[in-house]
Amino acid sequence: MFISNAYAQSAGGIGGNLTSFLPIILMFVVLYFLMIRPQMKRQKEQRAMMEALAKGDEVVTAGGVLGKITKVSDAYITLEIANGTEVVVQKVAVTMLLPKGTIKAL
Repeated sequence: MFISNAYAQSAGGIGGNLTSFLPIILMFVVLYFLMIRPQMKRQKEQRAMMEALAKGDEVVTAGGVLGKITKVSDAYITLEIANGTEVVVQKVAVTMLLPKGTIKAL
């Protein structure tokens, strides 16, 4: 008398489940285009730059050292940072390739 009858809710079906996952799917799509894709593009450009390093190129390392490449091997490069002063660094430490003649201007 005082308690009303409880009825089962009808099943939502496929449409109900899809709309509940739509915000999560949308979030992953936005994450891909804003974070993952640009990072992959930067990595591809960095890899191409490292493969193109040649003798005579002027570069900046991750530590901020400027130098001219005097020797290139598979994993290491030799940089001349001053007249008669050479340093061996890993290729992955090179962060930027400078235009020719930049070091002479300093």
